[in-house]
Amino acid sequence: MLSSITSGVFIDSFVFVNELGRFETSEMLARFLGSTPLLPESWKLCGRSNVMAPQGFLTDEVGGVTYVAFSGVQSIDGLDPFFGSLVPLSAVSGVSPFSGGGDGGMFSAFQKQGDENSAMVDAGLLHLFLAIYHTPVFQNQMFEIMKKRKPVVFTGHSLGGAIAALSSLWLLSYLQSISSPPSVICFTFGSPLIGNQSLSKAIQQQRLSGNFCHLVSKFDLLPRLLFAPLSPIITHLHTLLKSWHLTMNSPFFIRDLGTQLTEHEKFELFHFILGCVDSIARSPEVMTNRSSFVPFGNFMFCSEDGAICIDDISAIVRMLHLTFASGSPSLCIDDHLEYESYVEKINLQFLNRSEEELCESNTYEAGVTLASQSISSGHEHMVRPIKDCLKTARRIGRTPNLQSARLAICLSKFAPLRAQIEWYKASCDKSDDQLGYYDSFKLRGPSKRDFKVVMNTIKLGEFWDSVIGMLENNQLPHDFHKRAKWVYASQSYKLLVEPLDIAEYYKNGDHRKNGHYLKGGRHTRYTVFDKWWQERERDRFGDTDGYSRRSKFASLTQDSCFWAKVEEAREWLENVRSERDPRRLAGLWAGIEKFENYAKGLVERKEVSIDVLARNSSYMVWVEELRVLKLHFQQFSTQIPGGLDRKVVP
Repeated sequence: MLSSITSGVFIDSFVFVNELGRFETSEMLARFLGSTPLLPESWKLCGRSNVMAPQGFLTDEVGGVTYVAFSGVQSIDGLDPFFGSLVPLSAVSGVSPFSGGGDGGMFSAFQKQGDENSAMVDAGLLHLFLAIYHTPVFQNQMFEIMKKRKPVVFTGHSLGGAIAALSSLWLLSYLQSISSPPSVICFTFGSPLIGNQSLSKAIQQQRLSGNFCHLVSKFDLLPRLLFAPLSPIITHLHTLLKSWHLTMNSPFFIRDLGTQLTEHEKFELFHFILGCVDSIARSPEVMTNRSSFVPFGNFMFCSEDGAICIDDISAIVRMLHLTFASGSPSLCIDDHLEYESYVEKINLQFLNRSEEELCESNTYEAGVTLASQSISSGHEHMVRPIKDCLKTARRIGRTPNLQSARLAICLSKFAPLRAQIEWYKASCDKSDDQLGYYDSFKLRGPSKRDFKVVMNTIKLGEFWDSVIGMLENNQLPHDFHKRAKWVYASQSYKLLVEPLDIAEYYKNGDHRKNGHYLKGGRHTRYTVFDKWWQERERDRFGDTDGYSRRSKFASLTQDSCFWAKVEEAREWLENVRSERDPRRLAGLWAGIEKFENYAKGLVERKEVSIDVLARNSSYMVWVEELRVLKLHFQQFSTQIPGGLDRKVVP
């Protein structure tokens, strides 16, 4: 039995293996998995859960890793009536006993507010997941897992694989709000697809594709099923699923239990699904439709001679078609029950290779040949198409590490633009008008100096947007957003430039059309940088309990949105003068007092730049106006809630 350290290394290495090189997603990754106990242990528990825990799950701890296996036997009555229909993940927001990492609900990490192309999942599979999720047994097991903080493997066969994938998505989303979270990996065996392109893209953007490995046999019908509309074949599917469930639930995998499909029905089912998969493979743009199912993560295609792994979506779809097309009506049904045999053969895949072959597999062309042979044995006509498919999956362009090095050079080239803005800030802070950095820019007139600052902010914004875009498209190393150089560079940029964006927002009057900056004007890049910084702080110091430790940029106000809050507080103060409704008046005073105390805390901790305390800055003008207004209202003390006569920030 492996030690917990060794097992954890296996799991972390699987997630990291996507950074290895240009052939890591075919035979190399399959070789790695074949050398670990992850697949055998996962399948062993899947087989037990099929027999012992229908409509449920089993857990086991092996080598310091907790395995959670969901039974593939989920319904004796056939398919859920909503199977094949997509629903937004936001449909389950707010129903989680666990917060899911924020106000967004159970899957908040994969949702974007206001995004019309929302991440969607299969309604029937989501229903099966929620039925298990809300049981006290599952909640208690998850509580224990999170308390131990040991590596977790979610796994499942057939429909159980889909539940395992949804469980992984939920836990990965939840763990984003936790410091030092445990590693989470998901292995599925013959699972149906679960979501649309937006879900696949959201998983990729969260850098979580490497946490999923879907084993698919060459001919298995179920992983290809949701490429097809179900209504024409629903009767066949009910019959088939009942037969599969009876077989999986039998202790010895006894075949041909219950009502069977006729040979003609098998023929109809096979060719109908093959036609749909062929159509998708020929026109992959169809998958951009928000109601189309799309793969995500790594797909391990297995056969009697071994396996290969692919993570490119287009290549996955093409391989699903190529391998299925070489099958038959009977094989597409029987192969769903052969995963135990395939798992055993994956471990033997490289034991049967000669030493010369294994050495040659380190070269690209030889590696493609060996990988294609692993999946096309017995079907020589498939070798060429599969080799072409593998070559299309090869990473195009610079490797992530080279891209990162190139960006570092670009960042140095943008340093003069940042230096010019810093010089501008210093000159504003020393100006005789005592307006400070923010207000000088907000009240600026037409001048060459100010125009240059505007252009510099635009160029820097475009650079950082390109960095975020590359990260979201997996063109940078998986841990790029945690590297100190980039976390500190992005934080420094945000603290320096965002006050200027806020000034521009209010100078142009955009708050009158879109609401205040924090609600309708803040650029996405700043929320991304907030997340990078918070994650690094949690990794360094643990949970911060809402308190953000001071960064080293003492010359810059530590809250980059401070001036946006000042602008809101100014409006509240203005409204207090004219508001006559007691309840609204109380709400305005509550907001004012909250900001007053917050700002006072920043000043006392010296977390503000000197421009905040400039005599004619918006903040100091607000402080003086508040002092005068309080003196005025003290004559009418019944209108002022208790506590508002405290000392104002000096």
